[in-house]
Amino acid sequence: MAGRISRQFIDDLLSRADIVDLVDSRVPLKKAGKNYQACCPFHNEKSPSFTVSQDKQFYHCFGCGEHGNAISFLMEFDRLDFVDAVEELASHCGMEVVREENTASPEEQRRQQQVYQQKQDDYELMAHISRFFQQQLKTAKDKETAIDYLKGRGLSGEVVKRFGIGYISDEWDGVMNTFSNNGQANQQLIDLGMAISGEKNRPYDRFRGRIMFPISDKRGRVIGFGGRVLGDAKPKYLNSPETRIYHKGQELYGLHEAKQANKQLTRLVVVEGYMDVVALAQHGVDYAVASLGTATTFEQLQTLFRTVPEVICCYDGDRAGRDAAWRAMENALPLIRDGFSLKFVFVPDGEDPDSLIRTQGQKAFETIIDNAMPLSKFLFEQLMQKVDMSSLEGRAALVESFQPYLAKLPDSILKDSMLNEIANNFGTGSEQFLAKLTKNIKASAVKKAVTKQTKVTPVRLALALLLEHPHIANSLDDINVLQALTAPGIPLLIQVLGVCQQNPEIKSAQLLESFRGTEQGVQLSKLMCWQHHVEADAATDVFLDSIEKLLNNFVEQRAEVLLQKARAGQMTTQEKQELQAILNA
Repeated sequence: MAGRISRQFIDDLLSRADIVDLVDSRVPLKKAGKNYQACCPFHNEKSPSFTVSQDKQFYHCFGCGEHGNAISFLMEFDRLDFVDAVEELASHCGMEVVREENTASPEEQRRQQQVYQQKQDDYELMAHISRFFQQQLKTAKDKETAIDYLKGRGLSGEVVKRFGIGYISDEWDGVMNTFSNNGQANQQLIDLGMAISGEKNRPYDRFRGRIMFPISDKRGRVIGFGGRVLGDAKPKYLNSPETRIYHKGQELYGLHEAKQANKQLTRLVVVEGYMDVVALAQHGVDYAVASLGTATTFEQLQTLFRTVPEVICCYDGDRAGRDAAWRAMENALPLIRDGFSLKFVFVPDGEDPDSLIRTQGQKAFETIIDNAMPLSKFLFEQLMQKVDMSSLEGRAALVESFQPYLAKLPDSILKDSMLNEIANNFGTGSEQFLAKLTKNIKASAVKKAVTKQTKVTPVRLALALLLEHPHIANSLDDINVLQALTAPGIPLLIQVLGVCQQNPEIKSAQLLESFRGTEQGVQLSKLMCWQHHVEADAATDVFLDSIEKLLNNFVEQRAEVLLQKARAGQMTTQEKQELQAILNA
């Protein structure tokens, strides 16, 4: 690692990036005056309070308070660290990341270098292993067994290549012999889940005699593998363990490939196995993902709903499949808002999405997907089958059973409709039931915090105007006149003025970025969101007025202090001269 990312590069990147274009590619925006709006992707809401400013290159949610520039948005929305977010934004803008000499202490530089290099080495090794598996599908002595299996599953060479599918022979040291040359390499293979520690410090391959499916992260880097056995050995599917670069509860198999195949995804189908994803893609349904051997987690569902508005879970129709659907529904409830939907398809016994699409074809399968069961119907069916609807006791029990699930669901048209639907199932007394249920749910809801009004002070107003219009800093001839002032916030005002005057072309997003990770940055972010109602053409005059008020206040306060000293006969010669100058002014 040559060093940290160049500050100049970050400024150039933010000046070239268009936050409206970036956000709109992930959260569809609508024009609202000079800004753009959407329902916030970081919390659930009925009406849009998430605003993106093209002028400021800044986003802010008036509901939950999330805010930032293009880099911040990628960090929050795509769950990337700072460096990855910068690299992702640079890729989005067609730019190469520029780094500068590292100015950190030697010890910190070594630590940064180790962390960075370890990460790069891990990704590089996993990429090499993935290519090795793909090569083995062509050269292994028992390759025909693997090829026949894939052909028997109806997969073409094109699809196998698109998903990077490979093979590893049933040997103990296929990967170890190829990639291990010393103790350090052995440990890295163990750390990345490709090898298992053996007796007498002799590691051996984790994956043997399996079709290998590489698992990619959001940026297409291989971070793990799933292996499907060819015979009857157990387990049928073997997955990479948790590692420093692979966290299965946060990743989705096939998501990167689905994004590559579809510029505008509108829905995603969640299936249970790697082969289901690949088989669906083989038959034209190239928008399927798998949840990597776990129940679909909240983090995975959050990723899904940040990608598409419609998610269809396609599970087996047996008890295990319905249990998986129930867990997915519970995890998804807090994420469902108007315009977003979770649906369910249960395939017949003895079938799976792979066999279903092979026997019935793409059109028939997509018809099944089109008619998927909505979340509301699934919830109704599951809860109502557990009670006796013909008895008062059963209906009363249903009241209690619905409450925790509806309490998780954000306020929306869907929630209102479900409440009415529940009430209608009760016939007589439904109004009383609806009133009780609504009251109980509201009582359990979290109260929204009341936003405190920002107190208007000359310093706050000057800072807010500088953040929005950095060029107005040049209207102040000499910032040294502020050095003697003692009002709260003056050091930060001087610091911001200095940054603006040293960089005359700096924009709002760049200015805020220069304070990232500091306490001052937190304060400035809050001021960036402040609605001060000063029009752009009046910004310079109001800014200079604020500076003048600060100076006048200081002069008045200083004069009063000196006058008190004069009355007490405690003035120095220098203070007498200072007071005379103030009175003359």
